[in-house]
Amino acid sequence: MNGLAPSGTDAQTVSVADRKLILIVVSLAAFLTPFDISAVNLALPSIGTEFTMDAASLAWVATVYLLTLAIFLVPFGRVADIYGRKRIFTYGAIFFAFTSFLISLSFSSTSIVAFRTLQGFSASLITVTGFAILTSAYPPRERGKVLGIGVAAVYLGLSIGPFLGGLLTQYVGWRSIFYVNVPLGIFIAYVSARKLKVDWAEAKGEPFDFIGSVIYGIALFSLVFGMTQIPALSGLILIILGVAAAVSFVFWELRTSFPVFNVGLFVRNRAFAFSNVAALINYSATFAVTLLLSIYLQSVRGFSPQIAGTILIAQPIVQAAVSPLAGKLSDRIEPQIVASIGMGMTTVGLIPFIFLTPETPIPFVLASLAILGFGFGLFSSPNTNAVMSSVERRFYGLASGTIGTMRTIGQVLSLAIVQLIFALIIGQVVITPESPGLFMQSNQLAFLLFTVLCFVGIFASLARGKVR
Repeated sequence: MNGLAPSGTDAQTVSVADRKLILIVVSLAAFLTPFDISAVNLALPSIGTEFTMDAASLAWVATVYLLTLAIFLVPFGRVADIYGRKRIFTYGAIFFAFTSFLISLSFSSTSIVAFRTLQGFSASLITVTGFAILTSAYPPRERGKVLGIGVAAVYLGLSIGPFLGGLLTQYVGWRSIFYVNVPLGIFIAYVSARKLKVDWAEAKGEPFDFIGSVIYGIALFSLVFGMTQIPALSGLILIILGVAAAVSFVFWELRTSFPVFNVGLFVRNRAFAFSNVAALINYSATFAVTLLLSIYLQSVRGFSPQIAGTILIAQPIVQAAVSPLAGKLSDRIEPQIVASIGMGMTTVGLIPFIFLTPETPIPFVLASLAILGFGFGLFSSPNTNAVMSSVERRFYGLASGTIGTMRTIGQVLSLAIVQLIFALIIGQVVITPESPGLFMQSNQLAFLLFTVLCFVGIFASLARGKVR
């Protein structure tokens, strides 16, 4: 079967062989973007040294990628529903390979931020379509299992990223991290374009809400960028603009016939709404952990990038091991239960980092990372299963885009919180093993806020109710 599948095409029309191929390709893509994120986190100190960037501006190398990714996820989720998920997925893989090559050619702090912006745009094409393709290709009875495998691929990328990123940075240079993305992206694009026989476009023929997409982008950019500018007056102005744009977006989406984002899903669908809120909170409370510990291990403890990366592997390795089991478990037990237990374990894993000192034993750090990884692995795939199972087939792209947006906004907010704390406490001071005091104060405050936030997330997870 070639070309776009008609709106009535379901998972039963996809052969077992094609399903396996789809799972492999989507899992490779799911590996690609988190690998890049986690590897770059390990390379940030080296990038900062080469381009003479302070802590606050250096964080933008990570933040701008995620912000761009968040802005385009929902619009491209809708584009994929209209024009075909496989098509958008393939374009994304090609562009991701190209933009990764551009980043390897960076010559200044401005250029690397600009190229990372383009890379975030390309990553949105991959991220928004991957899990939607899996959900379309597999029947409900297998959905939790394959989504668990996809999520495990994400954690595998996170696992290998710190180690390989540290290794490459130490022995080859930070630019080599982006070389890895090029052949992998080209391979994913080739297999997707030439081997996948089915595409899905349940909203084919419907118009695209361009105005809503622009308002959405303005709202998200203003809110997140405004947070990073506080306490300056410009930050407050941007946040006010963002709130006004967000309100305008809701009104526009409720009035337009073919909205880019079905706001009604959040109003009418409790499981969908609270599962997304839980994802937002979870990522807001956990994503900056790698950044903070990367700086702590290298700039405070004096470890090499390779050793720091090896230590940080503990969290995603446990996540990768737990995630498929948690996804399969959520096919038999309500995702509400499994994910809420995972959120609780994540809260427990964050608490020890509040008390981190320059002399904290490394086994203590490793044990805390393992607990954090266990909780996050137990939460993520059941939560994704809950989101994708709570909507009709025609909204799979939107649902995938929404959960991806919540994840990415959470990641951006997590980094924005750290940037704000750095700006208020550290300022323009360079972090060194000889003067760790200001960073350790920032670290303690950040983990305290993250722990409280994650604790609140337990109640959001429980509030979703039953999906089945």
